[in-house]
Amino acid sequence: MSVALSGPIRTNRELIGSYGSYEEAQKVVDYLSDHGFTVEGTLIVGTGLHSLERVIARMTYLRAAGWGAASGAWFGFLIGLFLAVFSTMVAAVLPVVLWGLLWGAMAGAVFGLISHAMLGGQRDFVSESALVADRYEVLVESEHAAKAHQLLRGMTG
Repeated sequence: MSVALSGPIRTNRELIGSYGSYEEAQKVVDYLSDHGFTVEGTLIVGTGLHSLERVIARMTYLRAAGWGAASGAWFGFLIGLFLAVFSTMVAAVLPVVLWGLLWGAMAGAVFGLISHAMLGGQRDFVSESALVADRYEVLVESEHAAKAHQLLRGMTG
């Protein structure tokens, strides 16, 4: 089966296999590469794409403040490090960094609380999003397809 792709890649490609997971398709490409196949131009194409959102937890004011504090602490820590670079006294470096961390955490917690409160109960949960495919197809340039098929006949497991 030849597949003509549109867009920036317009060369013809041939399907050499369809797999249930990305890892299986990746193993095939790794196998081909390990056996001297020219893998440049090989594609792993996810088909039947779906957006998946996994709800992890309920967003509470405490969680909003905690996550805000954590991200603010990182930002404050980096600002503290930046300011410490310009310190003329070595003894002032640690206090400057710690103050940056503390103020960043406090500001982040306040921002997290305000942000959560402004949502007014909308989207009051924490989730992870991912783009998943039903199948993963491995396509190679048509002129190399015969060699790929030949190599894959020797692949076990």
